[in-house]
Amino acid sequence: MKKLLNTLYITRQKSYLHKERETIVIKQGDDKLGQFPAISIGNILCFGQVSVSPFLMGYCGEQGIGLAFYTAYGKFLARVQGRQAGNVLLRRAQYRWADDEEKSVSIARLMVAAKIANGRSVLMREIRNHGENALLSEAVSKLAVSLRRAQHAQSVSEAMGIEGDAASTYFGIFNELLRGSGFVFGGRVRRPPTDPVNALLSYIYTLITHECSYALQGVGLDPYVGYLHQDRPGRVSLALDLLEEFRAPWADRFVLTLINRKQLQSNDFITEASGAVRLTDDARKILLTAWQERKQTEVMHPYLEEKVPIGLLPHCQVMLLARHIRGDTEYYPPYLVK
Repeated sequence: MKKLLNTLYITRQKSYLHKERETIVIKQGDDKLGQFPAISIGNILCFGQVSVSPFLMGYCGEQGIGLAFYTAYGKFLARVQGRQAGNVLLRRAQYRWADDEEKSVSIARLMVAAKIANGRSVLMREIRNHGENALLSEAVSKLAVSLRRAQHAQSVSEAMGIEGDAASTYFGIFNELLRGSGFVFGGRVRRPPTDPVNALLSYIYTLITHECSYALQGVGLDPYVGYLHQDRPGRVSLALDLLEEFRAPWADRFVLTLINRKQLQSNDFITEASGAVRLTDDARKILLTAWQERKQTEVMHPYLEEKVPIGLLPHCQVMLLARHIRGDTEYYPPYLVK
């Protein structure tokens, strides 16, 4: 099993990263903020005004260390990529499958079904923990219908339509799950997020998409060619496909935990003149610290039947997807929670 390496989240503005012997050094002006063994680092995510030495960029590309740049809001900008890893025959098979509607929908319907089932599990968990709720129970029933429809989708566009209906049902009652004072969710708003809950969801979805993208590159799959999301220049479609399985059980539950345990308060967010809402610098540090801890939590993988850290789930699913595309397995087993 792959070892879960550390991720460095660089949020201190005007920081500078460079390589010193076999370590990665973080500085701000003349002050050294940290120094870490390069062998223990799997990813470096830079937010805002962060500079990286050209030599360190080259080293990260050569060693397969993920290096990505984001705005202070968490919008993806760019990443450093080294030589393409993996078997070219696998990528050729991936491209052929993406051009085949029948093969594409065979994977797409499973990913959509997993997303709906996992969202339904989050709502059912809430009912078990806090008692009956008419709105939640109604949503659970609607999602059960969507789940059955998704399992029999005959085209990718049909699967996407079912996914959209299910997302509308799920986020339509998401406010019922919030227990932190000052947090109100009126619906999913993405570009830009206009309330704290949407800001948190978008931020965490971005982090998981990054994890999925690097996991795909690790086995040699092309993150830009997907089966559910259509090709679009600059969009990591296959990484977004995989994200669907992780939204509810990983991202949404993490956001609910931060809010309901009052780890973040409503005053931890700033509203810009444009209406966009973002985390304060201190709040972002709280979030990323909790995120790293969450990634270390072990869960039982339903298909592999072994305990793995949550942070390795993208690598597990990518491995299973590659096996399916190579023809080693009849079906792709998406990630499902009970």
